Amino acid sequence: MAVSSGPVAVALLLVAASSLAFASDHSPLQDFCVADFSNSQVLVNGVACKDPKTVQASDFLFSGLHKSGNTSNAIGSKVTPVTVTQLPGLNTLGVSLARVDYAPSGVNPPHTHPRASEILTVLRGRLAVGFVTSNPLNTQIEAVLNKGDAFVFPAGLVHYQRNIGSGKAVAIAALSSQNPGVITVANAVFGAKPELDSDLLVKAFQLDKNVVQYLQATF
Repeated sequence: MAVSSGPVAVALLLVAASSLAFASDHSPLQDFCVADFSNSQVLVNGVACKDPKTVQASDFLFSGLHKSGNTSNAIGSKVTPVTVTQLPGLNTLGVSLARVDYAPSGVNPPHTHPRASEILTVLRGRLAVGFVTSNPLNTQIEAVLNKGDAFVFPAGLVHYQRNIGSGKAVAIAALSSQNPGVITVANAVFGAKPELDSDLLVKAFQLDKNVVQYLQATF
């Protein structure tokens, strides 16, 4: 197939470049922009900056990832995030991370990060992980990870982790946004406030209305 040339090719390249440019957080235009959570009157796509003269080393430091998360809950996992909320120095830098602890048989249930891709590295234990591609294929891409293995979850796709080892498991997740966001599928669908119309969910999930109402009460 012949390669396009001339104005059409240039236009296509510009479109592709612009798509890539908006695929992650914007690049900073200064050395740093430490989040100033006290300045709530300034509305920006992110968090307002502290005066650089008031910035301290503590703005760039987070302690606590060595501590195990409490997994004594219904899903058997605990996420310890390190986003701009916990570490103000991440503001505008386009990265964050999290520690995830899993009890035996614990899960990090199906969820998405609307603003970030994720790479998960197993520090301890054995995890079954996967993600589902977008419509119309909805293909599940899955793998089993052992200590030292890493796996990538593309931005916006539903993904999960499940502890299939005999003991506890621990992983570190790195994300391509200072504020990746989390949408847990079950919570969003069945725990919305105000709740979604049950007739809508009956048709969407092809479930009995009593089942839908039970799930809404549960979440």
